[in-house]
Amino acid sequence: MDSFELNKIIAAVLLTALIIIGIGKFADLLFYVKKPDQSAYKVEGLEVASTSSVTESNEKVLEVVDIKALLAMGDLAHGEKVFKKCSACHMIAAGGKNMIGPNLWGVIGRTAGSVNDYKYSKAMVAYAKEWSFEEMNSYLIKPQAYIKGTKMAFAGLRKEKDRASVILYMNSKADNPKPLP
Repeated sequence: MDSFELNKIIAAVLLTALIIIGIGKFADLLFYVKKPDQSAYKVEGLEVASTSSVTESNEKVLEVVDIKALLAMGDLAHGEKVFKKCSACHMIAAGGKNMIGPNLWGVIGRTAGSVNDYKYSKAMVAYAKEWSFEEMNSYLIKPQAYIKGTKMAFAGLRKEKDRASVILYMNSKADNPKPLP
């Protein structure tokens, strides 16, 4: 087979591809469909339950969360199971080492960004609030949305029972667990 025959085959393939693409573009112009502004089918349950919302001025407005009722939903055994998602990056042991994330032993009641031998993001160090039950609940919904600039890449825990259980589990893993509200 000489180069002229090869060039004819390549040209035929390219011409076929161009014709197919051209027909598709022409059909899009000929049969233009205006997309609706609002979806005709709403999927229920996708709205994110959040403990904070952002106003137009980007200030956080905290909604009141009944933390006592929230923690009543959780249990330690379920919290230990859900914490396995966290254990890929965090250890929760007395005197345990830091991993990708800091050791979470005694995290409830501790100041954010305060483990000495761990390099936190600037946002977490600047946050510097105490991890209360309410703060941890808000943070675990979606960490990157709650503290902008945190290096924690976890998507968050959407289910209230999961968050409550993990918070109870983390609180139990401390030298002096905080009393429940």
